[in-house]
Amino acid sequence: MRVLVATNGVPFIRGGAELLADALVRELNARGHQAEQLRIPLRWEDPAEVADVMLYARTVDLRDVDRVIALKFPAYLIPHPAVTVWLLHQFRQVYDLWGTPWGPDVADPRWQGLRHAIEHADTTALRRARRVFTNDTVTRDRLSRFNGVDATVLHPPLPDEGQIVGGPAGDYVLCLGRVATGKRPLLAVEAMARTRSDVRLVVAGQPESEETADALRAAVERHGLEDRVELRLRFLETAEKRELLAGALGVAYFPIDEDSFGYVTAEAMTASKPVVTVTDSGGILNLVRDGETGLVVDPAPEQVAGAFDRLAEDRPRSEGMGRAALGAVAELNLSWEHVIKELLR
Repeated sequence: MRVLVATNGVPFIRGGAELLADALVRELNARGHQAEQLRIPLRWEDPAEVADVMLYARTVDLRDVDRVIALKFPAYLIPHPAVTVWLLHQFRQVYDLWGTPWGPDVADPRWQGLRHAIEHADTTALRRARRVFTNDTVTRDRLSRFNGVDATVLHPPLPDEGQIVGGPAGDYVLCLGRVATGKRPLLAVEAMARTRSDVRLVVAGQPESEETADALRAAVERHGLEDRVELRLRFLETAEKRELLAGALGVAYFPIDEDSFGYVTAEAMTASKPVVTVTDSGGILNLVRDGETGLVVDPAPEQVAGAFDRLAEDRPRSEGMGRAALGAVAELNLSWEHVIKELLR
């Protein structure tokens, strides 16, 4: 089967969604299909640019393609007769992020008009799709709430499943993944200024902007944390990421209402590491159970600092939570065979 995996992307920025798209193409080709990827450039700061990208998606003329697997807005707007949607992200700025600090200017009439246009286009396209899956219950419930569209949860496997191994716990908590404001790495740094133990922090990942990176550097300097906080602000190759995971005491992940449990969570738990997260981090809370597979606290530096200290001061319990985390992620049976069978059915 000739399959086009369609998604969006910001040039030179790579995160979990990009890794998933790459892995899906690779796994389809490994099973004898012909698969390629279409990445539609998307920047959301200007409503006119978003509207242009929507128009582009709705006018893409695909020939000699048997199936389109659309992952993100606006890829599912492509007018192909056989579109299967595996929804990772809608344009959340006009849905649950509308009227929040992470959304656009709601008083701007251009954004108001675009909001209605996106809701209408999404609902129409998603109802027209042959099948609709989501990556977790959070995305599914949001889709039902805003668009009245039912979907089936299809959990994504890790991009390179089977290659993650645990290791002896070191003295650092690892804050891993794309370094973006919505992932709140700054919360981890601010927490370090309030810890009582000698726990260290490693923040590792590609920054979304130089402003985000500068804010982290400034916080480290402001609190005098140069000897306890290491910033690896760049894209990490797989081997380096695996090494950091294997040696971590635990993993910190604080996204705002994450659409799923996230690759960072699954990778950490596969490496038998407990995950520290916060009460408003969304789908992660389906896997991270407080005191069992990790620690769940309020999104405040003092609370996060206490969680870091608990990991460092009670290592036997931390290791026990890590073992439980491995068992919890194993129960999900994250399998490419299952995913591809469902997407091509």
